[in-house]
Parts: sequence; C-alpha cells; structure tokens
Amino acid sequence: MTKRQLMYLGCAALMAATGLGAAAPAPAEVTHHLTHFVRAGQSIQAAVDAALPGDTVTIAPGTYHQSVVIKKHNLTLRGTGGRTVLKPAAASSKNACAKSGNGICVLGTRALPVKGVRIQSLTLSGYKKSGIWATGTDRLTVQRVYSESNKVWGIAQEWSTRSVLTHNIARKNGDAGIFVANTVTLEAGATDTGGTVVGHNLLFDNRIGATIRRVRNLTVQYNSISANCAGVFVVGDESKPRAGDLTVRGNRISSNNKYCKATARLPQIQGTGLVLTGAEDTLVDANLVWDNVGKYPLSGGIVLFKSFVGAANTGNVIRGNVVLRNGPADLANRDVGTGNQWTANMCRVSQPVGMC
Repeated sequence: MTKRQLMYLGCAALMAATGLGAAAPAPAEVTHHLTHFVRAGQSIQAAVDAALPGDTVTIAPGTYHQSVVIKKHNLTLRGTGGRTVLKPAAASSKNACAKSGNGICVLGTRALPVKGVRIQSLTLSGYKKSGIWATGTDRLTVQRVYSESNKVWGIAQEWSTRSVLTHNIARKNGDAGIFVANTVTLEAGATDTGGTVVGHNLLFDNRIGATIRRVRNLTVQYNSISANCAGVFVVGDESKPRAGDLTVRGNRISSNNKYCKATARLPQIQGTGLVLTGAEDTLVDANLVWDNVGKYPLSGGIVLFKSFVGAANTGNVIRGNVVLRNGPADLANRDVGTGNQWTANMCRVSQPVGMC
C-alpha cells in the first residue's frame, strides 16, 4: 500500500470518528407568512378565512360595510388609519359578528383562547354594540384604532388575558370608550388579566371613558380622558376573588362634565373623574385630575364609593395625585371600607375634610 493510500485511510477514519464526514443535517423548515390584500369592494372576511396563523390581512383605504370574525392565532388585521373605515354591514350580508351588533369580533373561549391577534390602524363607526368585541383571548393587541359612535362600547373585552390596548381613540360611544371585564353575561369572581395594559389612549365624549370591571392585575396608564360623563370607573362587587390589585397611574382626567341620566345600574353621572367601587388593593398614583364638576353621588375628582350591592373599598392607596378644581370635592371618601390610604395628594377640598 502506498504512502498516499495510507494517508487517505487515516484521514477517512478520523472524519468518521469525529462525524465530519457525515451528511449535513437538513435545514430547518422555514414558515413563510403571507400578506393578504383587501381592496375597496372586496370581502375582509374572505381574506381572514383564507389566511393562516401568522399571516397579515392588509385593508386598503375605503369604506367597508362589513363585520369580521377572527378565530385564528397570531393573525394581524391592519388598515390605513382614518382612511380604512368599517361600518355596519348590509342586512343581506350579515355574519355572526354583525348579527351581534359588533364590528370586529375576536372569539375564543376561556379554555381555548385565541392567541396573539393584532388589530391595527382601523376606524370603526356606528355599530349597534361595539366597534371591537373580544372574548376568550390571550395577548390581544389593539393599537391606533379609532372607534366612534357605537351604541355601547368602543373597544371591549371579557375573559381575556395579557391584552395591550394602546394609542387608540374612542369617542361618542354609548357606554365606555374602553371596557374590560371578567364577563358580561354571568355573575363570577374577578378575572386575573395577567397584566393587561390600557395605555396612551384618547377617550372623550363617551358615557364613561374607561370601565374596568371585576378584574385583577391590570394597569391603566397615561391616557387622556375628557368630556365624558365620568372618566374612569373601577368596579367590583362581593364576588370572589374581589376586583382589585390594579394600578391607575399617570392619566390626565379632566372636564368630564357631560350629563348622563340614571340607569338600572347607576345613578345620574356628571362631573366624575375617577371612581372606585367595591375594589381592593388598587394603587391610584400620579394622576392629574381637574375640572370635573357635578352635583350627583359620584361627582368629584377621585371618589371612593360603596358598590351598589354593598361591597366596600378596602386597602386602596391614593397617593401623589394632583387633584384640583373638582366639585363638590377633589377627594371624596363616600365609603365605609377600611385600610384605604390618602397620601401626598395635591388638592384643596376633600370630603371629609383633612385629606388634602
């Protein structure tokens, strides 16, 4: 055997021992997410139905008399802001979302939530119930949506976790501009939202700017809330677990002086900045609350009020807020709950006296 042959056999043995001579592994499979384009006159729902999880549906400028149902994970629905407008569907073309009176519906269940849906840069107007309605979702993102003149809510969700509702505008909606709840159909304890954020939204000329009802572990921060009947409602009751463990921080809440007549659930509302009813362990921190003036039970800048089923507020901390020119008081404790703390707030008038 020649010297060259011996060198070849030695190299071959070394490669086999170290695996260098093995075939290269197959490359990992690459998933290519698609973008589906919808133009004026076309069906948004058809594009959503054709999309796979991870795809994007992009909606061109135009007015679409449609409602849309989303039940797929990681789907993005994106328009062009004020130039992409969704309005109620014609009677002959109603899907399940339209029949319930909503514009866009993201539908999962508590056991099997729809995950990672994104709704961005759309305008929704004139629906009989909500511009956006979500139930049973996880990591829902709603950004740069303009939801106006809907009969009930602008953007609403229940049974949902880890949502991000930011940089939206909600105006002239019949109830809340943004509504986050455990459920709207059952009596149940508070839902742990896993850190849902309601932030940097503009909420004005609604009945209530934002209603946070029977939930826990949520932050309402850096919103501008004005010209509603009430700015922010944090609502709890006697159910277990209790509503609370929330943070309301850095919001600008002003001139919420529209008049709203009494309903079966609430008295007359006018001049209400921020109200806590039946909540526990909530931090209200560094908000600017001014010029909210009324003469009704919930009127005032920051108000603690016993819930309408008798549950008291307990263990809440109201600190470091600037609360001025509200009436009949800047700070008002109209509750019998215990452990609530009022510290380092800038105000002039309180009920009872001594909290400023």
